[in-house]
Formats: sequence, structure tokens, C-alpha cells
Amino acid sequence: MNLTGPRRSTPNEDDATAPVELPHVLVTVAADGTLTATVDGTPFASPDAGDWTRATFGPLMDAITNDRTIAVRVEVRENDGSVFTDILRTRKPRRAVAPSETPAPETRRSRHARRVPRLAEVTAGGFVPGEDVAVATIVSHTDATGTGEARTLIDLDDLPDGTHEVILFGRISGTLAVRRLT
Repeated sequence: MNLTGPRRSTPNEDDATAPVELPHVLVTVAADGTLTATVDGTPFASPDAGDWTRATFGPLMDAITNDRTIAVRVEVRENDGSVFTDILRTRKPRRAVAPSETPAPETRRSRHARRVPRLAEVTAGGFVPGEDVAVATIVSHTDATGTGEARTLIDLDDLPDGTHEVILFGRISGTLAVRRLT
């Protein structure tokens, strides 16, 4: 005999920020790659009166979600009949951590962590918005922004001596940009 009631889960942080009923975004892809979008049945037009396309899918989602401040349910219907559904959640705000009142004892690792990096910014355009962009001499990866631009900061102390150029490679678009470190 079960004497306890049903288990109840405690709400997590995501439950507090997501509305009970999410806006429904329907994106229909035409044969020519243009997109039509509706939010809860209301057409969502491009702000520049042009057509939404596959290449502008990222900016479309940013516009609908108000730069990811609104969670939405997205349904994409391809012209071949396939359907993709996902939920775009809001970005979690970063929380500031209060400094400890009692300083931690200094260790070899903490002394090393105080080193100020020498950074170089490398920027190139022509990428598909949101695509993974490899940074070579591969020291890191970055994502393309909603405008199709990739940006990375490189700590010059992490590079082998004599390295003077960096390659940004779009994993989807195949865009390749070679930039000189200055």
C-alpha cells in the first residue's frame, strides 16, 4: 500500500521564465528557398519589405524572439513535406558573483590566472548566420552572428612563435578567410 502522495518535482529556473503557453511560430519554406513566417497565425513580415530566406533564418528568429528574450515554439515546414519542430528558449541572464569576503589562499594556479592575455581580434564576413566557424591555427571555435559575421579574440601568448596569420573557416558555408594578425 502506498501511503505517500504523488511525487512533485520542484520548479527549476527555466519554469519560472517560460510562459505557460508559448507563441507558435510557423515557418514555411518555398521551393525557391524563401520563407513565410507567422506568429500565432499572424504574418510576420521582413522589416526591410524583402523576403525572408534560408540565409536570414537566424535574423528572422532573432526578430520574432526579440533577441531571445521570448521563448517560442517553432515549426518549420519544408516544401518537400518534412516538418521540423523545436522550442527556442530565452537566453539565461548572467549572474554576477559577489566577491568572497575572505580571500582564498594564493596557489601556483591562482598566480598564473592573474596573467593578462595579449589579445588580437580577427573578423571576417560572408558566413551563414549562426554557423560554427573554425579558427585555425585551430586554437578555438566561434559562431557567426545573425548578420553572418564571425569574430574571435585570440590570446597571442597561446600561439606558437612565428604565427602571423589566422584562418576562419565556415563549417556550413565553406567560407574561408585568411587574416593577418596585427
